[in-house]
Amino acid sequence: MIRHTELGVRPFERSRQLKMSLYAKRITLAGNLKLKIYGRLNCPSGKRMKVENRVFFESEAEAIANGFRPCGHCMRARYTEWKASAK
Repeated sequence: MIRHTELGVRPFERSRQLKMSLYAKRITLAGNLKLKIYGRLNCPSGKRMKVENRVFFESEAEAIANGFRPCGHCMRARYTEWKASAK
């Protein structure tokens, strides 16, 4: 798990590090640290998130291992599976 704030102090630094990590395939999913939800990088819900709450994952297994659940918007099928197994 990589915190967005760990990518750099200034917004430009964070943006540059994020792009390099995306190209290197070190980041495939994003999550909300407070809500413990992960989803796709292009999810509209994730774009409204504060920088201090945003985290990144290399894989879905990493997100689940850190106690995150799938997003109900961009990962509807995974969310439905998660919800059914949580009962």
